[in-house]
Amino acid sequence: MSLCQYSIVFSLLFVGVFGHRDNELFLPLKTLQKIHHNHNVPSCSSQKSRSENGAIILEMKHKDYCFRSRSDLNKRLEKILLADDIRVRSIQSHIKNIISKEVEALSNTTTQIPINSGVTMQTLNYIVTVTLGGRNMTVIVDTGSDLTWVQCQPCRLCYNQPEPLFNPSISPSFQTVACNSSACQSLESATGNSGLCGTDSQTCGYLVNYGDGSYTKGELGQDHLVLGRTSVDNFVFGCGRNNRGLFGLASGLMGLGRSDLSLISQTSGVFGGVFSYCLPSTEAESSGSLIFGSDPSVFKNSTPISYTKLVPNPQLFSFYFLNLTGMTIGGVAVQDSSFGKSGFLIDSGTVITRLPPSIYKAVKAEFLKQFSGYPSAPGYSILDTCFDLSTYEEVNIPTIKVHFEGSAEMEVDVAGVFYFVKSDASQVCLALASLQYEGEIGIIGNFQQKNTRVIYDTKQSQVGFAKETCSFM
Repeated sequence: MSLCQYSIVFSLLFVGVFGHRDNELFLPLKTLQKIHHNHNVPSCSSQKSRSENGAIILEMKHKDYCFRSRSDLNKRLEKILLADDIRVRSIQSHIKNIISKEVEALSNTTTQIPINSGVTMQTLNYIVTVTLGGRNMTVIVDTGSDLTWVQCQPCRLCYNQPEPLFNPSISPSFQTVACNSSACQSLESATGNSGLCGTDSQTCGYLVNYGDGSYTKGELGQDHLVLGRTSVDNFVFGCGRNNRGLFGLASGLMGLGRSDLSLISQTSGVFGGVFSYCLPSTEAESSGSLIFGSDPSVFKNSTPISYTKLVPNPQLFSFYFLNLTGMTIGGVAVQDSSFGKSGFLIDSGTVITRLPPSIYKAVKAEFLKQFSGYPSAPGYSILDTCFDLSTYEEVNIPTIKVHFEGSAEMEVDVAGVFYFVKSDASQVCLALASLQYEGEIGIIGNFQQKNTRVIYDTKQSQVGFAKETCSFM
């Protein structure tokens, strides 16, 4: 895992910028270059929220364009993709370790080893603002993590953040969490580590280690949480006193996984275990929405919602697994026997979608067959299918659709097809990558999810997809 800021160059979703025809997408390269050279960077420390038909809607921003200068954007690209590769390797290693321990436990007829949630594998990109203990906190949204945490005073070792650190001593509603509480007992399944209980039985300590060496350590607390206009009393979270790593400048993390400590589980009585997001582009002017609640009337989708069942996985229960049954390129079905044989993760933290080698080879071949006649460019980091489009005013690219069990489908927005390595379009790469081995778990990354309403329904065990132009308005 690598908790790393990610930058999605030229993936800009403004109404009217991109065009669409049957099985083909229109990409105006020169228009994108003009947008890219806008260097205005706003503050994202206080984002909007509203309530509509019983649902809470929080504005989402991409944290890289809120907290970083754009002048060094190109310099960070290779580091970003390398970190994404490290993260994916950590995911595969972590899954193998869990499964091997489970097999060993069953073969020895011993007590089943507690299951990790997968929190140690998530990269974090998108931010929202919530109110905790009366203070606004800008936190990173993560569908794989379970424990929500913020940096707290007094802090032994904290990274820099623009907002004041959360101070539990001045919050009248803050309470510590005892070691014998159910919340403390849930830490192992939520974080992979048991509660840290020393001589003070009234304080439950926690530790979360991330695959790149990042970590957060502190004590569990509970306080008054406000999401939009909805209040949640006694919300359990981590009060981080010792935090280090690639968390950017956010105040902490919002865990949207499926364990008992996740925000979704703690608010299931209010929102019914349902949330959804529409991920915006990384442009400063772009914003999306994170919605808690099941009323579809608050969505702005332009196509009907199609649902697919979550694939049960008791060993990795906190992840969101889907059965990917096929892919089409420009309306042509990709042929490969691996489709439908193993679950894919859908993840808000991974950037580039990873496909098993045989599927990737087939997808790449069909894409090159349809997107032909353009000069090639060198591969870049994990991306090996690149083009030099610097002499073109515009190009037409084939559509990419991902199909899931139950006739659900996700059409990749035009912004999710190409990764612009160079701002002059002299190195533009297909934004898909191959896993190392056939047996590894495929991942649907956030680059391909933009401008799509993705609905997570934990009560009905399903995930839905619909096209939507991301906007908070």
